[in-house]
Amino acid sequence: MPPTPRPTVRSSAVDDGRRPADTVRRVGPRLPALLCAGLCTLVFGLLTALVALRWEPLMAVDRALAGALHRTAVDASGWTRLNRVLSDWMWDPWMMRAVLVVAVVLLVRRGERLLGALVAGTALVGAGLQQVMKAVVGRERPVWPDPVDTAHYAAFPSGHAMSAVIAGALVLWLLRLGGARPLWCWTARTVAVVSVAGVGFTRVYLGVHWLSDVVAGWLLGGALVAATAAAYAGYAPRRGNGGARWAGGGA
Repeated sequence: MPPTPRPTVRSSAVDDGRRPADTVRRVGPRLPALLCAGLCTLVFGLLTALVALRWEPLMAVDRALAGALHRTAVDASGWTRLNRVLSDWMWDPWMMRAVLVVAVVLLVRRGERLLGALVAGTALVGAGLQQVMKAVVGRERPVWPDPVDTAHYAAFPSGHAMSAVIAGALVLWLLRLGGARPLWCWTARTVAVVSVAGVGFTRVYLGVHWLSDVVAGWLLGGALVAATAAAYAGYAPRRGNGGARWAGGGA
C-alpha cells in the first residue's frame, strides 16, 4: 500500500498568487520610510518652534552666515550672476514641478496610475503646505542695503529647498521601485544631491533666505516624500516585477 502523502502547508502569499519576495520588496521599506517621516517631522517642528520663539543662538548663526555670504555676493558679481541663474532658473520650484509632471505623464502612459497620482498629489500638497507654513510663521526675509536678488512671500520654510528635495527624492524613489539600472540610479542620485545642496547654498548666498529656512524646507520635503513612500508600501496593490519594465531595465 503506497504511503499517504503528507499535507502541504501553503503560505498566504502563495494562496493568493503572490510570491514572498514581492511581499518583502513592497512591505519591507515601509518601516524605514515611516521612521524617516517621523524624524523629519519632529526636527522640523522643533526648528519651527525655535524660529517662532526667535531663539537667539539660532538667530545669531543665521545672521552671521547670511552676512558673510552676502558680503561675498556683493563683491563677486560674476559668481553672483551664476548663482542667480542656478537659483532662479535651473533650480526654480516650477522647474522642479516640471520634472515631476514629466514623471507623472510617463507613469500614466505605462499604466502606473496609482504612482502617478501619488507623485502629483505629493507635489501639490508640498506646494500648498509650504505656503501655509509661510503664512503661519510669517518670518521676514533678510533685508540688505545693497541686495543682489529679490524674492516674494515669507521666508520660512524655503520653497526652493523644499521643492528640490521633493522632486529629487520622488525621482530616486520611482527609480528604486522600478528596479532601474545602477548607472541610472547613480546619475540621478548625484544630480539630486547637487541640486538639493546647491539650491540651499544659492538661497542663502543671494541673501533671500536664512540658513534655518533652507534646513526647514529640506526637512519638510523629506517628511512628505517619506510619508508618500510609506503609504505606497503599505497599501499599494501587488504588481509583481512589472515595475522593472517602466523604469528602463532590471537592477
